[in-house]
Amino acid sequence: MKNRLFYGDNLDVLRRYVKDETVDLCYIDPPFNSKRNYNQIYNNVGKEDRAQAQAFTDTWTWDTEAEKGLADIQSNPNGKYTRQTVKLISGLSDVLGKGSLLAYLVSMTLRIVEIYRVLKPTGSFYFHCDQTASHYLKLVLDTIFCSHGGDFLNEIIWCYRQGGRGKNKFPSKHDTIFLYSKGKTNTFNADAIRVPYEGTGGYVSKGRNIVNGKEYKTNPLGKIPEDWWDIAALNPEAKERLGYPTQKPEKLLERIIKASSNEGDVVLDAYCGCGTSVAVAEQMKRNWIGIDITYQSISLIMKRLEDTFGKDVLKNITLSGTPEDMESAVALANKADDRTRKEFEKWAVLTYSNNRARINEAKGGDGGIDGIAYVADRDENQNIIAREVLFSVKSNKTLSPSVIRDLFGTIEREKAAIGYLITLYPMENLVKESKKYGTYTNTLIGQSYPKIEVISVEDILQNKRLSLPISLEVVKSAERKEAENDNPTLFD
Repeated sequence: MKNRLFYGDNLDVLRRYVKDETVDLCYIDPPFNSKRNYNQIYNNVGKEDRAQAQAFTDTWTWDTEAEKGLADIQSNPNGKYTRQTVKLISGLSDVLGKGSLLAYLVSMTLRIVEIYRVLKPTGSFYFHCDQTASHYLKLVLDTIFCSHGGDFLNEIIWCYRQGGRGKNKFPSKHDTIFLYSKGKTNTFNADAIRVPYEGTGGYVSKGRNIVNGKEYKTNPLGKIPEDWWDIAALNPEAKERLGYPTQKPEKLLERIIKASSNEGDVVLDAYCGCGTSVAVAEQMKRNWIGIDITYQSISLIMKRLEDTFGKDVLKNITLSGTPEDMESAVALANKADDRTRKEFEKWAVLTYSNNRARINEAKGGDGGIDGIAYVADRDENQNIIAREVLFSVKSNKTLSPSVIRDLFGTIEREKAAIGYLITLYPMENLVKESKKYGTYTNTLIGQSYPKIEVISVEDILQNKRLSLPISLEVVKSAERKEAENDNPTLFD
């Protein structure tokens, strides 16, 4: 079985592409209705500041999609929703009113129903949330799982110490993970997750465990962890940290996947973000399905898997939902509800750069630049430095040569190495204009490249990719290799 990574709305993907009772374990870490925007943070090599791009928005509004979802639940076509689910959501509509919270709960309900459908009878579901709406979500989960004969198994409290400090209240230092089974039996590999007996509150020595004066035989593998998990959250310097705002530690997912699946089982993450669940599933020889609505996440996951397991891992992944022809590319570019996320621009930059560029959301002078990458070079003193590589994306049907001149002006102002203009439609007039601006020579590797290059989406669809060796860590890599007296021209 090929692992599958879907770019798109998880509700649509689940309904169209994931069959009934095919998933052994589902874990999701969806938005929490925090009313915040979350940014991905990049290490901006060669700069003192840290570059950021919006990863996702956790702000919900009552809109046509929410109204449509509520109507679907209340009309209950083909008995898709349990009687309890319909009554609960209808009741919450009366109590909460049609606002942000109800929009969030309707969205979650629609998707949890589909997750229940795709789980095998022995499947398990872990729902990761926090105190913002956990009390409502528990009710939703009960009406879907327990009303069908499933079981609520655990309210797991994930404890951590990292994060802010409270000023007028106790600081929040935990998340909640609800564990449900679809049926009365479920996979639970107790021996795979045992931990040392220390900290039980009893006296443990030489195979003896004495609690409240009573002696129990100990398991040589240790004890099953309690329903509170003291697993450290990722600190800013953690080796596995990718800059994704809500990234969870691999140890957390390791425990979940070990406990509730076996080798060869199918693990589903319908909000896979930066891909921790799929990376751990890959490491533990599970098959997996990942879904995310932002191409920035899809790109990050592909790069993470390639960096961790090597390029061959990509051969065993089917990527679905990305533009495969001009029709789908034009549709993405013209998507009416996508003016803020700029998914077309992200897809174009990240695909052409082999997921090595970062998305630029800066305002002001370089607001026309959609992506930035770095190439290692030498300055006049022969020191290794990072030079910017700029990407600009245009979806207009016609463009004048002035866009080339504007891009060149930005290159000069930012002292960048090269600029790439990606156009939705082929434009020979721009290709001709770009040739007037000469070449850039990289003194580190002794090669020359066009100062400005025009690439069409048609080129991208025909698998044309950036040949310039770029990387966010390119300077660090080059410096490290030089220190080792090795070839300094080391790039991704």
